[in-house]
Amino acid sequence: MGLNPQVTNLVLVLGFMQISKKIPFDDPNVLNMVRALYVVSNLIIACIYLYVQKEINRKNDMTVVKYVEPAPMGSGEEGKFVATTVKAYDLSQLRTLWRGQMMGVGMMAFMHIYLKYTNPLLIQSIIPLKGAFEGNLVKIHLLGYPATGELSRPFKAAAGLMGAMQGGEVKTDKKSVEAAERAGRGGVKDE
Repeated sequence: MGLNPQVTNLVLVLGFMQISKKIPFDDPNVLNMVRALYVVSNLIIACIYLYVQKEINRKNDMTVVKYVEPAPMGSGEEGKFVATTVKAYDLSQLRTLWRGQMMGVGMMAFMHIYLKYTNPLLIQSIIPLKGAFEGNLVKIHLLGYPATGELSRPFKAAAGLMGAMQGGEVKTDKKSVEAAERAGRGGVKDE
């Protein structure tokens, strides 16, 4: 097992911050090369996600996945029962990845074009690409890892602040799923 992704991201960010201090961004040729690196990085990520989408559709896995989605933090509501297929679950997870990537590109465009920040271009050329290869869907559909253990569906919530903000862990134990199914709470069903 390797290092924690958050730790490696922190090390990369700190390292690239030191490297970016030595890069002459005021030279138009250097700036254009860093811009090109950023664009190529995002094109690679887009190709990875398109390939993953193609694989999800090709496999067409209609195995049913049942789980209890946690309620939003602080809502006081019960979790919501969800019954879906592996294909629908994977496609919804992929949509979330696409959305996150597009938001990152939009924020980077705003920071670079309007605020004239150049240093983040270098860091944002590496971290999202690394994150794409660490994603569960990429591990399963591109790298060929079996969908067991940490990669079994539904995927575990991200640890840390983002996981806590989403309301906690997805419940997959039989008791929780059956109780939510009987109670008829929420009920999202994708076929």
